[in-house]
Amino acid sequence: MLIRQLFYSQSSTYSYLLADQGQAVLIDPVRDQLDDYLTLLRELELQLLMAIDSHTHADHITALGLLRERTGCATGFGEPNLASCASFTFHDGQELRFGQRTLTAWYTPGHTDDSYCFVLAPEGQEPACLFSGDTLLIRGTGRTDFQNGDAHAQWASLQCLLSLPDSTLVYPAHDYKGWTCSSIGEERRHNPRLQVADADEYAQLMANLKLAEPQLMNIAVPANRACGKI
Repeated sequence: MLIRQLFYSQSSTYSYLLADQGQAVLIDPVRDQLDDYLTLLRELELQLLMAIDSHTHADHITALGLLRERTGCATGFGEPNLASCASFTFHDGQELRFGQRTLTAWYTPGHTDDSYCFVLAPEGQEPACLFSGDTLLIRGTGRTDFQNGDAHAQWASLQCLLSLPDSTLVYPAHDYKGWTCSSIGEERRHNPRLQVADADEYAQLMANLKLAEPQLMNIAVPANRACGKI
């Protein structure tokens, strides 16, 4: 089993290459990194089965369309994504298989209304892995103030993620401090946005963030609904 965390510095985005028995999945690939992905796939002698996005990104343009053109992989978004260009859509609880491993899609709305996380089932003594998109970040959570975001919905989604074992490794789609990995137990204890009493208090906290709009939002969102075509 191979897990590679790939970083795009312009938007502090993490993409993930997962592979087992020569078959690979790419989570949240970035268009500007396409050549790097193709080189890595070739060097590691991997067949890219699918490329999937955790949600419609607002800060970078997806590589899904170009990866399908260059590798023949399937491309997927989670329901209710508005894109019609993907090879398939996945739903809550759907299993995505590669090699002998399984990723399970968890519908986790709140950051956007099409946000998903992916859980890699463990084998043997290894911990489960959560690829948490923009729902759960290291010592933070994804903003909820655009793209049909909903802080109350995100609070409910976070409670679902916190039902995972404390040993579950957390791999987010972004980090702005250089942190690469955490765990459910660590975030439960130390993430300041998880220390509030209830959904109403969480919604009040999120409403007071006053964050600037992503610079590429007006370009990235329509491009990503077209699988990265500009």
